[in-house]
Amino acid sequence: MSIIKSLVIISILGIFFIPRYSESAISCSTVIQDLQPCVSYLTSGSGKPPKTCCDGVQSLDAATTTSADKKAACQCIKSVANSVTVKPELAQALATNCGASLPVDASSTVDCKTYV
Repeated sequence: MSIIKSLVIISILGIFFIPRYSESAISCSTVIQDLQPCVSYLTSGSGKPPKTCCDGVQSLDAATTTSADKKAACQCIKSVANSVTVKPELAQALATNCGASLPVDASSTVDCKTYV
């Protein structure tokens, strides 16, 4: 009986300590949350983006580590950008102006197929 209890306990502990490998990509709600502070800048701003915007861009940059993440972020940005008129030059330079290497510009014209 104690062997069965030991096996059950080991099995339960194994569930909690086995690393999880997931193929799921970043959620659109996370992308929107990170980029929300950039909306007014992208639609009517000029010059350098505000710090809160850059903080979000850098957070998104850190969260998009796989090609699946980048493609999901790109598709989300593209769908949102289709409903908002952004200044293309600000959208294309957003990551660079925030010191991030995020390869997706915040515009509706970006080609998300490059992240396959």
